[in-house]
Amino acid sequence: MRLWSRELWRLAWLVTLGTCIGWLLGAAGLGLSAGLAVCLFYHLRKLRELYLWLTLQPHDEPPAARGMWGELFDRLYRYQKSQRITQSRLRATLARIQESSEAMRDSVVMLDRHGDLEWWNSAATNMLGLQTAHDRGQHITNLLRDPSFIGYFNSRDYSEPLTLTSPIDERRILQYQITLYGDDERLVMARDITRLHRLEQMRRDFVANVSHELRTPLTVLSGYLETYSDMADQLPPRLGRSIQQMQEQTQRMQNLVNDLLLLSRLEIDQGGKDHHPLSLGPLLQSVCDDALALSHQRHTISVAVENDARLLGSEQEIRSAVSNLAFNAVRYTPPGSHITLRWKANANGDGCLDVEDNGEGIDPVHIPRLTERFYRVDKGRSTATGGTGLGLAIVKHVLLRHDAQLRIESHPGKGALFRCLFPASRLT
Repeated sequence: MRLWSRELWRLAWLVTLGTCIGWLLGAAGLGLSAGLAVCLFYHLRKLRELYLWLTLQPHDEPPAARGMWGELFDRLYRYQKSQRITQSRLRATLARIQESSEAMRDSVVMLDRHGDLEWWNSAATNMLGLQTAHDRGQHITNLLRDPSFIGYFNSRDYSEPLTLTSPIDERRILQYQITLYGDDERLVMARDITRLHRLEQMRRDFVANVSHELRTPLTVLSGYLETYSDMADQLPPRLGRSIQQMQEQTQRMQNLVNDLLLLSRLEIDQGGKDHHPLSLGPLLQSVCDDALALSHQRHTISVAVENDARLLGSEQEIRSAVSNLAFNAVRYTPPGSHITLRWKANANGDGCLDVEDNGEGIDPVHIPRLTERFYRVDKGRSTATGGTGLGLAIVKHVLLRHDAQLRIESHPGKGALFRCLFPASRLT
């Protein structure tokens, strides 16, 4: 405010001086105009100095001036200096980020809000074949044209990664993960998981081969034990009890081998060849009859079909999944419990295949791990019921092959609900 007042006083002084000189010469108006012209010339000159400084020599010291123009030059100079310092820091930070990204073995690709390529590291060049000279500004789906990646990119659901082969080397297996940030921009990460994929394939082959090789000796052993059991009245009582226990454990091993072989087939086989519209009413009733036989009528089991839509899928695999859920309900609920097998549609048009019981329930802390192989809530109790610990893992893989999800709702003392949620596209 003080500088502004000084400028006003300076203007008033020039106007008054010009007017007085003009009045003495008999032309007061001309003197007033001359005073205003001198003031205007001064400000235009300083404005020209400001323009030349900002456009031609912005890094030099500002022009010398007094009063308001001197203060303006000083403030602009200090602001410019602080901006240069900030820009220098940002450039250094950006350089460190780029250097660290370059040091990463994983591919890092930055996309703008339209999905166009902005920047990527050298790993992306090696894994994805991106070329700086040609691909900058291109849309990501113009370069990664796999239909699975395009669907994954457009779905905007990036909660799970996507596994595909490299677009430039089919021998390399890449895992893509997209993250949204900023103004609807995307960060694409690609990791080479070829070694992990090979190890997983070796594990699958090992389990499948060992399980297959175990079937023959187990069949022979079971046959001899069955022969000895038929001669139980001719054997000492102690030996008869031992043979019975061996039969039980052999049967348990056979069930385990069968489940392992089924899991291996579900993992290796792509499926889809035997998919056709299924009427779930008869299927659920058949599973209900098998569950009642396993229960020896100690449970009450009912079937509720609330939707006449058919499910597009494999009858053998769907039966296996529902049977595992129903048999688990029989094994892990006390006698007298009620079990319901239900087929219905929810508000979104998706199909819901439910297996619900009013048993003891499950602590929610165990639910995230229930579909893991051999995971048991109560190991001793699970072994006593004859379970293999693979039932829910089989259910999970069957549902994945049918684009479905398994949702589990349970609390201690309030029973359990196992819901297989099928997309509307699977209903006919």
